[in-house]
Amino acid sequence: MLSAYFQPRSLFMLALGFSSGLPFVLVGATLSLWLRQDHISRASIGLMSAATLAYTFKFIWAPLVDRIRLPVIGQKLGKRRAWILAAQLCVAAGLLATAFCNPAADLSTVAIAAVFTGFAGATQDISIDAWRIESAPTEEQGAMAATYQLGYRLAVIASGAGALYVAQFASWRLAYIAMAMLMLVGALAVVLSPRPKESTGTVPGDAEQLAAELHLQGAAARAFEWLYSAIVAPFVDFFKRHGATALVILALIGMYRLPDFVMGVMAQPLYVDLGFSLATIATVVKIFGVWMTIAGALAGGLAVARIGIMRALLAGITASILGNLIFAWLATQGGSDRALAVAISGENFAGGFAGTALIAYMSSLTSSAFTATQYALFTSVYALPGKLVGLAAGYLVDWFSVHPALTHALGGTGARTDGYIPFFLSTAAMGIPAVLLVLYVARLERARVATNPA
Repeated sequence: MLSAYFQPRSLFMLALGFSSGLPFVLVGATLSLWLRQDHISRASIGLMSAATLAYTFKFIWAPLVDRIRLPVIGQKLGKRRAWILAAQLCVAAGLLATAFCNPAADLSTVAIAAVFTGFAGATQDISIDAWRIESAPTEEQGAMAATYQLGYRLAVIASGAGALYVAQFASWRLAYIAMAMLMLVGALAVVLSPRPKESTGTVPGDAEQLAAELHLQGAAARAFEWLYSAIVAPFVDFFKRHGATALVILALIGMYRLPDFVMGVMAQPLYVDLGFSLATIATVVKIFGVWMTIAGALAGGLAVARIGIMRALLAGITASILGNLIFAWLATQGGSDRALAVAISGENFAGGFAGTALIAYMSSLTSSAFTATQYALFTSVYALPGKLVGLAAGYLVDWFSVHPALTHALGGTGARTDGYIPFFLSTAAMGIPAVLLVLYVARLERARVATNPA
């Protein structure tokens, strides 16, 4: 088991995980802090979270990345590594473009650069996942995933705390230039990593039959079969295996992380409005908080093994609700470093726990014939509702801020952060439907096992 972690491909996976983690934070939380410091409105910051939507919709163009070979570099590096390197170069270009923007003077240019960077980062993730699956045997995939997560979390620290430290003592421009240079870590790994054996996907027999029934021939038949096998077949397989319960399962996946995703959009502006310095945010949120997330993820893995997936799911969503409530309490504490540490400990631990439980659940739902495609679809389903609702997060805080009677009834003191109190209470309430769905799906699962023990 331990020897798998010291294989050269695992070390390459560590570097690729680092490269994967950099752009997501830089177009999300870190960018939100920069914008708030430049006095950009909370409503605009909420809308800027659209830059991360590419990670939600990446399943749309994943079949293209999977089937198309890039010219020139595709011949030299192979299909997977060529796509990774091209995406990394685009990420670096997007970060450099962001670095030379002035949000206060031209926010639209910042938005364009951020969306471009997010799209390139999501494309990089698609390619890295494919390289990981094709580069190691099944028994080593656990080690590959673990080293990827370690690299990703190190990138979260670099693009979170590291960028904030540079911005605090130099400038935001230098911070984003430095982050663009760090993409060279992943690019070097791509050049040095082995070229995996490229698989050739087979078209399911029903695709050929449907093409014949539609009287398609030649290029039209081949195009139809390609589209069916890449896009339609994974859906058909999932609904065929789960029947009517499939819609309930998708609803559960979509609602499960809704509280965390929506509250996360306004977490960074809250820190600024509470008066915390960038150095404090970097130390407590971006460094200490990352390790609390890792601790929660490890605890979630133990819970899945000890009490089962469904009970771990229930514990995870309950913890997420409590984490949102802790942030409502944080908004009443002013600029207390101790309160910030307590809030980050609770919310990040809960987020790591819930995330691991949900990953285990989504993994258990995939079919061996469509593992990568179905998992990409599940990750899109779980992220989409939170991303869409999160676009209105800033408007919600502003709305609560101009209705002080409601805030005062909830314990507000008239401070400028009072609008956050009912907002985080609202995000906590968003977890209640997920609790009910977990209980309902767990009951269906028990009934299915009782009816068909085999």
